[in-house]
Amino acid sequence: MSVPSPSVAAVIVAAGQGLRAGQPLPKQFALWRGKPVVRHSAEVLAAAGIAPIVVAIPDGADTAAAAALAGIPGVRLVTGGATRQGSVRRALEALAKDAPDLVLIHDAARPGLTAPVIARLLAALTQHPGAIPVLPVVDSLTQADGPLMGEPARREELRRVQTPQAFRFAGILAAHRSWDGAIEAGDDAQVARAAGLAVALVDGDEALHKLTFASDFDAAALPALRVGTGYDVHRLADGEELWLCGIRIDHPRGLAGHSDADVAIHALVDAVLGAIADGDIGSHFPPSDPQWKGASSDRFLAHAVSLAAAQGYRIGNVDLTIICEAPKIGPHRQAMRERLAEVLGAPLATISVKATTTERLGFTGRGEGIAAQAVATLVRG
Repeated sequence: MSVPSPSVAAVIVAAGQGLRAGQPLPKQFALWRGKPVVRHSAEVLAAAGIAPIVVAIPDGADTAAAAALAGIPGVRLVTGGATRQGSVRRALEALAKDAPDLVLIHDAARPGLTAPVIARLLAALTQHPGAIPVLPVVDSLTQADGPLMGEPARREELRRVQTPQAFRFAGILAAHRSWDGAIEAGDDAQVARAAGLAVALVDGDEALHKLTFASDFDAAALPALRVGTGYDVHRLADGEELWLCGIRIDHPRGLAGHSDADVAIHALVDAVLGAIADGDIGSHFPPSDPQWKGASSDRFLAHAVSLAAAQGYRIGNVDLTIICEAPKIGPHRQAMRERLAEVLGAPLATISVKATTTERLGFTGRGEGIAAQAVATLVRG
């Protein structure tokens, strides 16, 4: 006889006012990437087969909430409490009449929920009574002693906590019921820990960034897809090394330039910078600056990618064409793709490197130099 799968419900906490976000209505109902904020995570939960989805909303917000969540199966509305913890408690009590086995508790202000995060949380509940998504801390940390620096904190021992947080339903309901209420808990995992429940850590997702300020909504107004092009030329010279796509190639002559003159990467840098409308390679790494003399061009490409990431974009795909009579690019194409994928932080399948000649016409046809042209597609998120 097969063992039935556990039933899974969800709670979305959407009862706050969201005043810091600078929106004309509570941020959970404001538009973000074309949809009300709360709708994003509700749709992902519903697509994962989770039901019911109890959404805790502000008092008097029934009309706004119903419009924001229209058509999503399994959604129920409940009026939230005066605090986040109070809202969660009311939602859990609404579920208790037909209690699920498991429950996910999520903040509406984190609309970037993904199916893999849900899967990791539910998998952890097979071994633990609770699980939360976390991310590493990458910055150095210190305690504050008034306006002065205090003792350092060990970032290796710290994690950034996200939602949804997952629990076996009976345990987290009992934990909320037993909370003494003297102080407000920071999240549901703290309530669970206070009740003696073990909480496992699973990998979170940067996409689960919490919407807090007006700038978070401004960034979402940017287009989902951006495209840039780049073109570069360098002459071939005796006594120079030949670098293409971050790979050194044995050849009688190399490319001349202030840096390592990797013409292919230079074209790609301009394509990425063009996609985010942030100048060109010369404006960021001027040849008049001695610090870039002989520099490896992959540094320029990594910088361009970091600028794109700061605007909320990642590499979608790149298409690069190298134009020369010699050397033959084919034997090096795979190594070139692998190196570019490494620097770009993108899957190998999204990296295209091609080569062509000009039928011995022009400066490339005469073997005087090498040209390259590139197209870069950036996607948001």
